[in-house]
Amino acid sequence: MSKIIIVGPAHPLRGGIATFNERMAQQLNIQGHETVIYSFSLQYPDFLFPGKTQYSESAPPNDLAIYTTINSINPISWVKTAKKIRQENPDIVIFRYWLPFMAPCLGTIARIVAKDKDIRIIGFVDNALPHEKRVGDHNLTRYFVKPMQSFIAMSEKVVRDLKTFTQRPIQLIPHPLYDNFGKKEDKIQARRHLGLPEEGMILLFFGFIRKYKGLDMLIQALEHTDMRHKHLVIAGEYYADEEEIKALIQKSSVQGSIIEHTHFIKNEEVRWYFSAADIVIQPYRNATQSGVTPLAYHFEIPMIVTDVGGLKEQVPQALGIVCQPNVEDIAQAITAMDSFDHVAFKHHIKIEKQKLSWEALVDTIVG
Repeated sequence: MSKIIIVGPAHPLRGGIATFNERMAQQLNIQGHETVIYSFSLQYPDFLFPGKTQYSESAPPNDLAIYTTINSINPISWVKTAKKIRQENPDIVIFRYWLPFMAPCLGTIARIVAKDKDIRIIGFVDNALPHEKRVGDHNLTRYFVKPMQSFIAMSEKVVRDLKTFTQRPIQLIPHPLYDNFGKKEDKIQARRHLGLPEEGMILLFFGFIRKYKGLDMLIQALEHTDMRHKHLVIAGEYYADEEEIKALIQKSSVQGSIIEHTHFIKNEEVRWYFSAADIVIQPYRNATQSGVTPLAYHFEIPMIVTDVGGLKEQVPQALGIVCQPNVEDIAQAITAMDSFDHVAFKHHIKIEKQKLSWEALVDTIVG
């Protein structure tokens, strides 16, 4: 048994990385390790946060030890947290890295922790470089990377990016299934629960709305498809481009086929959206890996994804359609879904799901 500390977002913070960290900690505990999460008392200053709130309305996980000690802009908290981590005498410390803004904070804590040579320091990297690039990104990531002894990545794109910063070991493992949102509900009941049309095909765009996710291209693509028996459900909070997207919808010839649930989707509601959907669509302009894909896997929903970053790696041919990130190709993919082989999908999804286990991730961490 190992004592393992995860440094990264967790409850009461919300979002995919916090959810992932909590599920990872739970699996580490299940497999006999003692796990603690050190999270943020302040993750982002309000003026840097694009959403309405950083905090979850869901109940805290009652089976995890979560300490909210890190203020991302207060170096005193970094030193105090690092000292507390060292006092716990862990075997492994995992630093979750997704944005260069976090590099000074996480990189400094890691340097102090690394003074204890018996502690393994692992960088778990979602994005070595951000989707929306800024001056200084490379230098900040370089600062984070330096004290790490090894890395875990979930797509070839991140591996390639990391290799421009380090020659230390990088282990690649697919994003495990999000199996912590409950079981799939009956489709009609799910649609009634959400107030969605009970008949026809529902395309689901799920998650925070940002420029790189290509929602504008998707809305334009709908005008080139037969939407008489289809609806697009947009489920997620605006983090950018709200006025632009709303204007596109208002002038769209298929406005009546677009349903907006543009608020943060609480964990308790996630299963209803995926249970109601026929297709999950990710029309991204760029990407590393996506947390939406393992959700679609868990709820066994076919996908349309664009051929960017690691999205294609996650969607074999039998599980969906990969298209180019432009309006015409996205439209063609939506049309092609009318003749998608759902029998083959049901067979292959069972096989693929077995490969995406949390047990495999834990083995990678402690191995």
